[in-house]
Amino acid sequence: MSTQTHRSFASVVVDVVCLVLVFLLAYGAMMYAPHVKGELALIGAVGFLLLSGTLTSKILDIVRIPHLTGYLLAGLVAGPHVLHVIDHETVTRLQPVNTLALALIALAGGAEINLEDIKRGFKGLAISMLVQSVSVVVIVSAVFVLAARSLISFTAGFSISAIIGIALLWGVVAVSRSPSATLAILSQTRARGPITSYTLGFVMSSDVVVVILLAAVTAIARPLLDPSATVSFAAFKTLGHEILGSVALGTTLGLVLSVYLRLVGKQLLVVLVALGFGATETLRYLNFEPLLTFLVAGFIVRNLSRQGEKFLHAIEGTGAVVYVVFFASAGAHLDLPLLKQLWVVALLLAGSRALVTWVAARVSSRLANDPPVLRTWAWAPLISQAGLTLGLSAMIARDFPAFGAGFRALAIATVAINEMVGPILFKLALDRNGESRAEATLAEIAEAEG
Repeated sequence: MSTQTHRSFASVVVDVVCLVLVFLLAYGAMMYAPHVKGELALIGAVGFLLLSGTLTSKILDIVRIPHLTGYLLAGLVAGPHVLHVIDHETVTRLQPVNTLALALIALAGGAEINLEDIKRGFKGLAISMLVQSVSVVVIVSAVFVLAARSLISFTAGFSISAIIGIALLWGVVAVSRSPSATLAILSQTRARGPITSYTLGFVMSSDVVVVILLAAVTAIARPLLDPSATVSFAAFKTLGHEILGSVALGTTLGLVLSVYLRLVGKQLLVVLVALGFGATETLRYLNFEPLLTFLVAGFIVRNLSRQGEKFLHAIEGTGAVVYVVFFASAGAHLDLPLLKQLWVVALLLAGSRALVTWVAARVSSRLANDPPVLRTWAWAPLISQAGLTLGLSAMIARDFPAFGAGFRALAIATVAINEMVGPILFKLALDRNGESRAEATLAEIAEAEG
C-alpha cells in the first residue's frame, strides 16, 4: 500500500513539474515572439491547452476535482486576463473546435439516453421538469426584480413593468442547464445508476423546454417593455418549424448513421468531423437547431439499432482530445474583470438559483415518490451552466438592444460561477453514491479484502 501511495505522490510531483514547465515555455514564447500570429499561434494554443488542461486535471484528480474543472482552470490562467499566454484573437479563432465539440457532445448525449430508462422514470422526470421550470422562473425573476434598483445598473430608468419583463427573461436563462458539462463528467466517471439516468433525461430534455419557454416569455415581455407593442405568438410558428424540422432531420441522420455503422463501420473519425463542421453549418443555414438534431440522431442510433456501443466508443475516442481544448478555451473566455465588477449581483442570482433548484428537487422527488438517492442528490447535476445559457443571453441581447449588453454581461458573470461550481457538485453526487465506475471498483476491492 505504501509503495502505491509513494508512486501516486511521485506521479503528482512529476505532473506539477511538467505543468510548470509547459506554462514557462508558453509564457517565454509569448514574451520573446509576441509578433507570432495566425495559424502558427492557433496551433500552438491548441497544443498548449491540450497539455496544460490534461496535466491540471490529473493534478486535481487527487482531491477528486472533476477533469472539466482542471481544463477550465488551465484556460483561465493562460487566458487574456491572467498570464496572457493566449490572446483574445486566438481564443476567438478556436471557435471551430467548439463547434465540433458541441456536435460530439450532442451525439453522445443522445446515444447515452436509454428509452427504457426514460419510460420507467417518465413520471418523475415530468414532475421534476414542471416544478423546476416554474419555480426557477418565478422565484429567480422575483429576486432579479428586488435587486434591480440597487444592484443592477442596466435596469436604471426602466419602469417597474419593464423590469418585470427583463426579470422574466432572466428567469428563462436561469432555467437552462449544461449538456456539455454533464456529458464531460459522465465521460470521465463512466457513471451508471439512478442519478446518471435522471440527469441524462432531465438535462437533455430541458434544452427543448427552455427554447419553448424563451419563445413564450419573449411574447409576454415585449408589451411589458414597450406599451405600444402587442402580444404576438408568431414566434411559436417559427419555433415549431425549427423543432419539428430538427427532430425530422435528426431521425433521418440517426437512421443513416445506423446503416453506415452496420454496413461499413470504418473511418468514423472522418464521419464525425464532417458532421461536426459541415452538418452544423448546413443546419444553421436552414434555421434548424444543430444541438437538437444531433441529440435526436444519437438517440436513434442507441435505441433503434444495435450500433449504440460502437457509436459511443467512436465518439469517446474522437472527443477525448476535443473536450480538453473545448473546456480549456471556455476557461480562457471567462472575463475576470467583468466578474469582479458584477460579482455581488452574479453571486446573488447564482445562489438564489441554486437554492431554488435544491428545494424544487426535494419537492418534486417527494411528489413523484422517487428513490431516496434522488430525493437527496437530484439537484446536484442541475447547477452547471455553459454554452447554451450564453447562447440564450446572446439571443435576448440581439432582440432587446435597450438593455441587451448589460444583460449579456451579467449572464457571463453568473455562468462563470455556475460553470466552476456545478461540475464539482455533480461529481460529488456520483462519487458519494457509488455511481462512478472508479468508486464502484474501489468499493468492490475493499469488500473483497474485508
